Amino acid sequence: MRVLSLTSALIGLVVLAAAPAAPAAGAQTATAPVTQAAPQPPAPPVYGYEVVNTYPHDPEAFTQGLIYRDGVLIESTGRHPSSVRRVRLEDGVVLTRKDLAPEHFGEGLTDWADRVLTLTWQGGHGFIWDADDLDPAGTWSYEGEGWGLTHDATRIILSDGSASLRFFDPETLTQTGMVPVTYRGRPVRKLNELEYIDGEVFANVWQTNFILRIDPATGVVRGVIDLTGILPDAVEDPADDVLNGIAWDAAGRRLFVTGKNWPRLFEIRLVPRS
Repeated sequence: MRVLSLTSALIGLVVLAAAPAAPAAGAQTATAPVTQAAPQPPAPPVYGYEVVNTYPHDPEAFTQGLIYRDGVLIESTGRHPSSVRRVRLEDGVVLTRKDLAPEHFGEGLTDWADRVLTLTWQGGHGFIWDADDLDPAGTWSYEGEGWGLTHDATRIILSDGSASLRFFDPETLTQTGMVPVTYRGRPVRKLNELEYIDGEVFANVWQTNFILRIDPATGVVRGVIDLTGILPDAVEDPADDVLNGIAWDAAGRRLFVTGKNWPRLFEIRLVPRS
């Protein structure tokens, strides 16, 4: 029954094709042949979690992007003022903070070589920062909205709230392609913060407790992580202060998650469900 409820919740985020418009009065219509619907792909595996460690997190940080690099977290926040920060994992102390101009609403973040790239929600304004001290190092631009950001070995990967992942050349920062994301054959929208882990893109689904594990080659959802109940504390705005923020320590094989304005950050271990 748990898998069925997960399926129902995710289907609520599916972008269904628009129904065909009704014919005009008096118009003649042809009778389409009856065809049998293709079988729905099987549900991907579902994972729960085990909390390994809990760390303090700034409850004023409206988390949009999160990575683990050189022993510290680098985090981008939204609302006003939006910021980019270097944060000490163990106690949540903000080591470095750079605020965006008031007109910018910060979004996702990733690193590439010695740079950190960040997004803003609207207007297509991206920023480039020095990874060591977060000094400004340039700007970049993209079409549409910016939500989440990560990278694989050769590409920057961007989400924009739609049911697609977009790919960018990491040197020119120009778009090179995209892939639709599907759950059991249907597109899934509201893809938000991203993290690339062992060949898959992990994606928060905004305003849910789910992280999707996506094959970036096909866009197919290969797994669903259900983090329901991970934060026992009440939050100020349960509709907005939601799960968002995934960071991966590749050397230590540690997975970190948090949320917008959450007072805690969690190191978790995934647990397959039967």
